[in-house]
Amino acid sequence: MEMINQFSLKGRTALVTGASYGIGFAIASAYANAGAKIIFNDLSEELVQRGLEAYKSEGIEAHGYVCDVTDEAGVTAFLEKAESEIAPIDILVNNAGIIKRIPMHEMSAADFRKVIDVDLVGPFIMAKAVLPGMMHRTRGKIINICSLMSELGRETVSAYAAAKGGLKMLTRSIASEYGQYNIQCNGLGPGYIETPQTAPLRLEGHPFNSFIINKTPAARWGKTGDLIGAALFLASDASNFVNGHILYVDGGILASLGKQP
Repeated sequence: MEMINQFSLKGRTALVTGASYGIGFAIASAYANAGAKIIFNDLSEELVQRGLEAYKSEGIEAHGYVCDVTDEAGVTAFLEKAESEIAPIDILVNNAGIIKRIPMHEMSAADFRKVIDVDLVGPFIMAKAVLPGMMHRTRGKIINICSLMSELGRETVSAYAAAKGGLKMLTRSIASEYGQYNIQCNGLGPGYIETPQTAPLRLEGHPFNSFIINKTPAARWGKTGDLIGAALFLASDASNFVNGHILYVDGGILASLGKQP
């Protein structure tokens, strides 16, 4: 196989959860440009339509469905419908997630459970749903969108950090249990990325903006495009002997204590 062909996704079908916009949209678009068919889901018809319009504007034919990743019965029905209408899933990217920034001593158990449910139980449900088909075909890629909080704690994000730390270990557990079926499960850990959700934090003069720039050796926020190479690598044949790994795309932030004041 020629080296460049190792990165081709031609003939593959990728499901990226919560990919109407942001990081999920960027990853799904890159997969489409590498030759994959794209399936995505979101919580509402409005978000799905928003995503379909965004893909269309990029010249991409994507297939969107309404589905809540925390609803096991709903996920099963969604997968059955999507695979019958499009194709069996070769690549799953567990991108859907939420964060609640609340001091731990003020956070309700219900809010804590909600974050865990979406960010950790959701990927479990999605992976469980696609694994039997991947095992039957003896081929598959599962990519969990982890976080710097898979390694680090920070104030006000106890639930998110707990979920993303758990997702790191779920990734390794899937790799351990299903590697024998030629299924690779890895994590992609973005650093601080420019998305609509982080826009208020990136305003000039905002203390968090200065904090991130000073903490990151690259001295900038990441862009969604910075994640594309790593995401494509983990979805392609180029990573066929990479399993249970968390690939951080963070501008060096995990390697550094930050700039000396």
